[in-house]
Amino acid sequence: MYMQMNLMARCTPVARLSVLQDNSSFGSKFIGGKRMKSESSVVKPAFNTKMSTRVSAIASTTPVYSDGENGMFVDTEAMYAASSFPIKPEDLITRTKEWLIRNHVINGFNSADFSDDFKFVAPVVGPLAKDDFIKAVAGFDLKVGIPDLNPQYYDFRVDPFEPNRVWYTSRTVGTHTGVLAGAIQPTGTVIESPPQTLSATYNEEGLIKKITVGYVMDREIGNTGGMGAVFGILYAVGAGLPFPEAQPFKPSFRYKLFQTLGKARAFFDK
Repeated sequence: MYMQMNLMARCTPVARLSVLQDNSSFGSKFIGGKRMKSESSVVKPAFNTKMSTRVSAIASTTPVYSDGENGMFVDTEAMYAASSFPIKPEDLITRTKEWLIRNHVINGFNSADFSDDFKFVAPVVGPLAKDDFIKAVAGFDLKVGIPDLNPQYYDFRVDPFEPNRVWYTSRTVGTHTGVLAGAIQPTGTVIESPPQTLSATYNEEGLIKKITVGYVMDREIGNTGGMGAVFGILYAVGAGLPFPEAQPFKPSFRYKLFQTLGKARAFFDK
């Protein structure tokens, strides 16, 4: 989350909007620039070895279950042991924590940490390539506006299905006592973000090839309108950006109509 806040706040308003428009204007029918498959074409989850193997075809480790062949509880240790990825889970977690410390202290990113095919992906922003990401965050210090900013990282774990990927959680807090993003005057607001999931994915050389940030786990927590990253921060200090992606969730007309029709049907089916 801290990384995405740096990225978005660094961009000028025009550049910020152009990035968002390029990547979010397709609406709910698109994810990552690709049209979602219809429900009938999506592989349905099932608790059996054959189906689970098919579902995990894009992953790098075959699933193992702690409660038997047709189980539903993944045996993470067994999957770690079977992984061919050369960097062990505990070492990946250490690398990730060291990288986060460098980023927080230096407040910048070293391109040497990233692979040439690196990309940054957030719920609205991205994917951004390595050079674009580095340029976007270079020289900007979010802690000028929020001096006591603390991302409060915890729950580091390696994904057993992607043994080169470290997941972790953040509950960012801070007080808006300085000028934020070069223009937003101090409000004294104590910012409390909801828990958000982040990840760092590595190649076999130990370079980071992908970062994901800002995926909110519970939008009822905190005072950011249920939003993560910079959108949530700006909303908390009264400077939310003027487009739907930067505002708290509101049901669409079609969704409300769908609910109304469902209630009507339930009434007449009594």
